Amino acid sequence: MGLLSNKVERNEIKPGDHIYTYRAVFTYSHHGIFVGGSKVVHFRPERNLKSMTETSSNLDDPTLNPCPTFPDCGFRQPNSGVVLSCLDCFLRNGSLYCFDYGVSPSVFLTRIRGGTCTTALSDPPETVIHRAMYLLQNGFGNYDVFRNNCEDFALYCRTGLLIVDTEQGVGRSGQASSVIGAPLAAMLSSPLKLLMPSPVGVATVTAGMYCMSRYATDIGVRSDVIKVGVEDLAVNLGWTCPDEEVAEDDETSYDQTTR
Repeated sequence: MGLLSNKVERNEIKPGDHIYTYRAVFTYSHHGIFVGGSKVVHFRPERNLKSMTETSSNLDDPTLNPCPTFPDCGFRQPNSGVVLSCLDCFLRNGSLYCFDYGVSPSVFLTRIRGGTCTTALSDPPETVIHRAMYLLQNGFGNYDVFRNNCEDFALYCRTGLLIVDTEQGVGRSGQASSVIGAPLAAMLSSPLKLLMPSPVGVATVTAGMYCMSRYATDIGVRSDVIKVGVEDLAVNLGWTCPDEEVAEDDETSYDQTTR
């Protein structure tokens, strides 16, 4: 990928690649996993979520406007936000970009905008595709803009890394850390205005703090991430169904009784 842009042509992407495109005049990016055959598996809010985010994401949902080319475009399981779309419906006439993995810290810090790269290494393409297709059938939990979004989904498919405790901050998403990091950097650098009369100096310090806050939340350097198999993902995220919990309680009670 280029240093300043990750833009690619369609014939350059390969199955297992983490791709993305920009929405709403570069306001945010939407991410997914290219699985081959002009198909992309991606994660979006369920239609029954009444929120501003969901309203904009409905435009990504081919089930509202059936795809004339691929009959299975828009496939998803009930109550799941993981969707199979064709590349055309995923891009919606937007440009195609490919997410970078295994970049050096220096390259990471030059990418001013989050959600374009990570220092974490990717797993083999066949593993990535397996995770994406498994989650298409089994879901990826509840969508959350800051803790479990489309970029989090694609990052997990590529790396298998899961944050131990997402209640204490953002998830794996570089976009989310950028949204939080920019105001934080501005707030932390504001006392320096008394020491730096030059606006350029304050801007430089603020930019530096912003980049470092992004780097500190990258999954490649965080210490609170673990490798989790996709088959064990539901258990690690607490997605166990109530019926399964009751069955487990019954088995435990039975074992205690028979001892």
